[in-house]
Amino acid sequence: MRSLFMPLALCASLPVFAQSQSLVVCSEAAPEGFDIVQYTAATTADASAETVYERLVQFAPGSTRIIPALAESWEISADGLTYTFTLRKGVKFHQTPWFTPSRELNADDVLWSFQRQRDKEHDWHELAPRGFPYFEAMGFAELIDEIEALDEHRVRFTLKHPETPFLADLAMGFTSIYSAEYAEQLLDAETPEKLNSQPIGTGPFVFERYAKDAQVRFAANPHYWGGKPALDRLLLAITPDPNTRIQQLKAGACQVALFPRPSDVPALREHKDLQVLELDSLLTAYVAINTQHKPLDDVRVRQAINLAFDRQAYLRAQYGEGNATLAAAPYPATLLGHDERLQPWPKDLERARQLLAEAGHEKGLKLSIWTRPGGGPTNPNPGIGAQMLQADLAAIGIQADIRVFEWGELIKRAKNGEHDLVFMGWAGDNGDPDNFLTPNLSCAAAESGENQAGWCHQEFDQLIREARRVAEPERRAALYREALAIFHQQAPWIALAHPKQFAVLRKDVEGFVLSPLGSNNFTHVKRKQ
Repeated sequence: MRSLFMPLALCASLPVFAQSQSLVVCSEAAPEGFDIVQYTAATTADASAETVYERLVQFAPGSTRIIPALAESWEISADGLTYTFTLRKGVKFHQTPWFTPSRELNADDVLWSFQRQRDKEHDWHELAPRGFPYFEAMGFAELIDEIEALDEHRVRFTLKHPETPFLADLAMGFTSIYSAEYAEQLLDAETPEKLNSQPIGTGPFVFERYAKDAQVRFAANPHYWGGKPALDRLLLAITPDPNTRIQQLKAGACQVALFPRPSDVPALREHKDLQVLELDSLLTAYVAINTQHKPLDDVRVRQAINLAFDRQAYLRAQYGEGNATLAAAPYPATLLGHDERLQPWPKDLERARQLLAEAGHEKGLKLSIWTRPGGGPTNPNPGIGAQMLQADLAAIGIQADIRVFEWGELIKRAKNGEHDLVFMGWAGDNGDPDNFLTPNLSCAAAESGENQAGWCHQEFDQLIREARRVAEPERRAALYREALAIFHQQAPWIALAHPKQFAVLRKDVEGFVLSPLGSNNFTHVKRKQ
């Protein structure tokens, strides 16, 4: 009942801002925190990396093209081993009731932001309870040989080997630049936990406060180097139920509703006060199969699970006609290395039962299916999806109990490997195939817990590591095709779908652009007067 009634209570209390240049966004889940390097969820990135923090480089709105951000320029050596960044001058950190900066951004802040994650002896390295999942899963500690400040406004990264997606990786949230001065203040006050609750950055919006599981408030940064945003206030209203998001949008309580159910889109297009945005995004929906739990460590059992599930029926029930494509691989067909020869597992109950019998489970077995209450872009109807999987598994003798957890709790428990099967989704962060494979399926990610399948396959791992080091596209594509063939045969996931992304806006909202990376940024948004 919580998934139905809690959002109504939350949204009933939404303020009606007096200023015309304020925006309320009905978002689908609460942020896990605001120290973005500790987290991987898109909702956490929207509430921190897309508002408070910035990086050396960024993606141009609505694309995967790299453009300057805190670095105004950069040089890459011919051998691909050194990256030298020239920092933008005059960039100011946020001033808040809890922090007044005494200086502008400089190289010390860049070094602190990376060394905190990279150096185990750093004063702050052990002060992140959740660790640094992206940094660890992507092997940045092993990749970066040295980071040095050449002067106050120039920083040089030296890599141990070439890494083709490195520049794009530096546009991702986990490379956000923090204030070293603020960190020192917190350490001196013995309150390091406030880095996760009272964030300070250089971004377009200044964090004001967070009401847990209710709303996050921001004010425009008046000193933003890119110019003060048109919005004076931004509020993220946490509204897990997609029906409630739409109700509040129609009532004018919010001006943007993220991730409506695809089945609701046709009717929303007809509403006179609303506009619907649609994009073929870099999204993947999947069920992770925990290979660390017996008997799911047996590839025959995993294949049987894949053969039991009716993906076509799932696609129709979840997304409707034309709003998603069936998945056979971890990333969409638009990315390098896609292999059209790989096809989604067909529904074949006879073969599934045979595989279970060969694995010694002809009498069946018991598993758990984990999901969330509210719907998002990769899982619009979590309850229906879990019930469909439960029914299909029952047809081959697998009894599965459904367990529902709030989003933050689901992520935390899945990272700990407590699940058998868990519905998850992924939005590509940088437009590179590696971003789907290394964070989700590498051995390093299995060790850190971000690989919810707990799957570590040495040959697959070697292939994706080699692909990161190769610049030539055809060679990279060939390596990825080899890796995808292993993934398909080993079946650590039920690869479900690559859905489209939707957002619904009031017609007075201008400047909001959907990102193929699944992030939501409101820097250039304004409302008609």
